[in-house]
Amino acid sequence: MPYLNAIMAKNPENKNYKVIAENRRARYDFSIEDDLEVGIILTGSEVKSLRIGQSNIADSYASVDDGELWLTNAYIAPYDRAMFGHEERRKRKLLVSRRELSKLWNATKREGMTLVPLVMYFNDRGLVKLKIAIAKGKKVHDKRESDAKRDWGRQKQRLLRHGE
Repeated sequence: MPYLNAIMAKNPENKNYKVIAENRRARYDFSIEDDLEVGIILTGSEVKSLRIGQSNIADSYASVDDGELWLTNAYIAPYDRAMFGHEERRKRKLLVSRRELSKLWNATKREGMTLVPLVMYFNDRGLVKLKIAIAKGKKVHDKRESDAKRDWGRQKQRLLRHGE
């Protein structure tokens, strides 16, 4: 939850700001190189479903196809009261500038790089935004190293707390 609190702490004055979904495993499974805020094209029933918090981006990824950026395998639950529903796991188009798109495309062409969604949220204007990251998958020994660093950081904090 510290990552979620850090995001919320950035915008305490924004009444509309709300985190919808977070991919917590992304920072464990991938080493994040760079992140970027992008817009997303949604239908009305998808936005209604997001307002009541029914979504999951844990198994999703972004990719560049035919000069456009797409979010694949993101789950948005169907909205019960919608007249015209939506597909739960359809591909959704992401909105980025041409320069950012070429940067993302070049990054994914490098070996082992992928585009991973980190957080989906409503910004201060009430629009749905998605934070995606250019990331490289971690090997098992890298994950162990990350765990060891995190444990050592916790131990240091404990020792400093008890030493005072």
